[in-house]
Amino acid sequence: MIDLHTHTTASDGTDTPAQIIENALAAGLEALAITDHDTLLGSDEALPLAAARGLRLVRGLELSTRRSADPAPECRSVHILGYFFEEPAPAFRGWLETLRSERRTRNAGISAKLAALGMPVELEEAEALGRNITSRPHFARLMRDKGYVPTMQHAFDVYLGETGLAYVERADPEPEEGIRRIREAGGIASLAHAFRLNKRDPAEEESILAGFVQAGLGAIEVWHSDHDLSSRSRYTNLAKKFNLAMTGGSDYHGAHKPDVRLGRGRHSDWRVPLSVLDDLHARAVHAERRRQ
Repeated sequence: MIDLHTHTTASDGTDTPAQIIENALAAGLEALAITDHDTLLGSDEALPLAAARGLRLVRGLELSTRRSADPAPECRSVHILGYFFEEPAPAFRGWLETLRSERRTRNAGISAKLAALGMPVELEEAEALGRNITSRPHFARLMRDKGYVPTMQHAFDVYLGETGLAYVERADPEPEEGIRRIREAGGIASLAHAFRLNKRDPAEEESILAGFVQAGLGAIEVWHSDHDLSSRSRYTNLAKKFNLAMTGGSDYHGAHKPDVRLGRGRHSDWRVPLSVLDDLHARAVHAERRRQ
């Protein structure tokens, strides 16, 4: 059993890299990928720790991208998982630093909107929680702790979600650029939680996926806490149709998503086998040989 989609305190999770390794071992995982948002620092820190504990660890990240041309705000966000079996190219790390700057500009806008709504949350407060990468869950946590909202989910539903009163759209790269950047850095790109494309027309969803494949997408996340049996079946079939690798993971965030467990997700009715990682690795090696 493996988990290829997890988050640490390097972005918006509550486990440190050391803690998530211990929790993965306690959960009986054979392999783990740390995929913090827009940063490799969580997996960088965890690599030597995992090696010392005998856990197979994959360096990864979850890249935030945006389909800016989509007329529906709730359909613009696209997350691309990047998996690296070798050290990523230095230029890629430099590019990630530019995304950090864009994120801070967006967070300042969220702080201003919340203040205007009578719910002041200072940017510095959120950054104190976020450490390396500060994002909306940090604002949601502060809103809950200050008594502005009953739960973090309420904060997203009313204020921080794509149609929320305090939402600020970030200048994210287009998905095709994100895929290209991951590939150029020596990684393999996987579409995360495809269900969140929010396209209920299967033909439209498939058309979007075909465009990503044309841009170099190498995999699709089949197993995810948001994917029921029907979704998993659909994305398995699409993986086969487009000759994509399949990936899967819980999207674990620790205490920020207490109902999501490492390796088991939200409903505990699926397991991702080690063979999935072996296939992903083989494809990455093949792609690297073709680039050489």
